Amino acid sequence: MKTIRLIILSTILCSVLGVSETNAQKVLDKPWIKENTPTRRVVPYTHVREADVMWHKRVWREIDLREKINHPLYFPTTPILDRKSLFDVIKEAVTIDKTLTAYSTQDDEFTVSLTVTEATAAMGDSITIMTEDDYGDPTIPMTTFEPVESQDIVKYRIKEDWFFDNERSIMDVRIMGLCPFKQAFDENGNFKGIKPIFWIYYPEARYVFANYDVFNRQNDAERRSFEDIFWKRMFNSYIYKVSNVYDRQIIEYKENDPMGLLLEADKIKDELFIMEHDLWHF
Repeated sequence: MKTIRLIILSTILCSVLGVSETNAQKVLDKPWIKENTPTRRVVPYTHVREADVMWHKRVWREIDLREKINHPLYFPTTPILDRKSLFDVIKEAVTIDKTLTAYSTQDDEFTVSLTVTEATAAMGDSITIMTEDDYGDPTIPMTTFEPVESQDIVKYRIKEDWFFDNERSIMDVRIMGLCPFKQAFDENGNFKGIKPIFWIYYPEARYVFANYDVFNRQNDAERRSFEDIFWKRMFNSYIYKVSNVYDRQIIEYKENDPMGLLLEADKIKDELFIMEHDLWHF
């Protein structure tokens, strides 16, 4: 009889402890349940017919993450409870959730898709270091793989299409691609420059970006998503290429002229504004 009572008592204690551990893992860290962002749906694009596109120009931009306005895309460099950096969101979607497809950087036309293994390899560097042999001499080469971390991402390049929709009588823009750039180092840790990782197709990525919060400096209760940041153009960038007959970047004809690069980019931006303005008659 005592044995039966001990068994029953042990079962009850285990049950209580199990419930306590479960409840400890699901502690509500806010006075309310967060339901908005995790279940948010993207705003669908308006259908555009080719016959309604009166004017079109393809533009490539660079987003420098060192600029303060772009910090919400860069921080936090280490994921925290309710926020991740844009690169951590992309990395998780490509390698773990497999909800995004990575494309090769050999072009930006999304012609060569990468497998998860290839995408993972692109998010890191193989570094050869010399290890010591039995006599203590550094003669044995050993190759190690160092994955790219969020803090290593310095820029993003975006490819977008500007067009005038005659049906709606508006100038519209659609981002088509996004490419993170990482810092590249040699075996001795010396900085070599920046290197593209892979392209992602932005219309596909919208559905992932819409469910991740971005920090709002004014109000924690009105967190925006990464999709909001790009949809509302809440970032700063500069144009480095526009569609042209030579398929060349601005730096190719403004070499060794940093001020000329910025002035040419501003000139192209003004041309986009003037084009929209000139299509109207008052």
